Amino acid sequence: MKALKFCLVILSGLITAPAWASSGGVSATLDMTGSALGITAIVLFAIAYCLVIAEEFIHMRKSKPVMLAAGLIWVLVALIAMQVEGGEAILEAAIDHNLKEYSELFLFLLTAMIYINAMTERDVFEALRSFLVSRGFGYKALFWITGILAFFISPIADNLTTALLMGAVVLAVGGDNVKFVSVAFVNIVVAANAGGAFSPFGDITTLMVWQANKAEFTDFFVLFWPSVVNFIIPAVIMSFAVPNETPSVSSDSVQMKRGALIICGLFICTIATAVSFKQFLHLPPFLGMMTGLSYLFMFSYYIKITTPHSQDVAEFNIFTKVAKAEWDTLLFFFGVIFCVGGLGTIGYLGAVSEVMYEGWGATNANIVAGVLSAIVDNIPVMFAILSMSPDMDLYQWLLVTLTAGVGGSMLSVGSAAGVALMGQSQGKYTFFSHMKWTWAVALGYAASIYTHYLINGT
Repeated sequence: MKALKFCLVILSGLITAPAWASSGGVSATLDMTGSALGITAIVLFAIAYCLVIAEEFIHMRKSKPVMLAAGLIWVLVALIAMQVEGGEAILEAAIDHNLKEYSELFLFLLTAMIYINAMTERDVFEALRSFLVSRGFGYKALFWITGILAFFISPIADNLTTALLMGAVVLAVGGDNVKFVSVAFVNIVVAANAGGAFSPFGDITTLMVWQANKAEFTDFFVLFWPSVVNFIIPAVIMSFAVPNETPSVSSDSVQMKRGALIICGLFICTIATAVSFKQFLHLPPFLGMMTGLSYLFMFSYYIKITTPHSQDVAEFNIFTKVAKAEWDTLLFFFGVIFCVGGLGTIGYLGAVSEVMYEGWGATNANIVAGVLSAIVDNIPVMFAILSMSPDMDLYQWLLVTLTAGVGGSMLSVGSAAGVALMGQSQGKYTFFSHMKWTWAVALGYAASIYTHYLINGT
């Protein structure tokens, strides 16, 4: 029974926990980890997350099971609170805390998604794709170009959007060459995840760490060289498998619509506003992002009153960009945050923190966290660690930021970029075609950790 309980504790904290704690989470818990209701909550989350992992096969959007699990888990938390003295106050504080964490994340990401959708509608990404396709690059050149672009675009946009853009380029040029598409997609996943690891805006996990005040905005940039190593090592290895051929050139040409470059500039200004709000005014970044969203709203009004073409005006209705936001992703975050928040309120995250960070040591625990992110996605793993809020210095917080960010590259299901490309590839890039290169990606993972130690270790 003790062994079973230990496994369930590990399962709840590592495979199910999400949190983005501004100050380390809610300190008071119900401390009912051994209760039947508590164990039931873990089982509910485990079932829900198994359904999330199986999304590719069962075609159920990932938000559905975790939202249901979140509601049921909090029913169990409420029942447990009735059995504990002062439980009602703990329950209320926990709900308020998790709602605050989710609302800040929601507003930040919603702004970023609206900007990305606006740039998509203005054909910014299609124009880039068209340019690359028409250049007549060979497969090897395209392999490196798409990888390098993914690495440098991901820190500004996000790894999912970047992966889909570069994936579209690969399919447009070499879609009839399955061998090329397969290895190029693995390279894109690795590059997009590595590029996102050294920027607060490159991945949800880095954003979590930044907003939780575990690292300053500029601190993340010391992860640049470890991220480069993480990308380059598997890329060099995989490049030998790229066909030494030149595909046929496409002559299609796409021109960006009016205002496209200005919107790109406004997005950069919005990021600068969010950084300034936090760094100089000590305001949460989501306030800066929402302020920046007003820039886009005002510019959309300018386009409306100065464009004579009614069709173009109708197309650029800013509220259609809100409708096209990744609502499944945003609702998935709700489910994850409240699932793990509920388990943390019961007391499981404190138990896991004691096992991992006090028992194994911070370095070992953070490396294992990265490996786990390849199996269950980095967002719940990072949210769990932030909820546990172990006592770590900046070096260790940057280490777990790196490992959680790039660890998901070891399997195709370990990151949103990999899952999205499996759907985009039409069977040319699969779980098993990615696993063929897991050993090479793992070498890059280990080398990036060592590089971080050499450069940033004390």
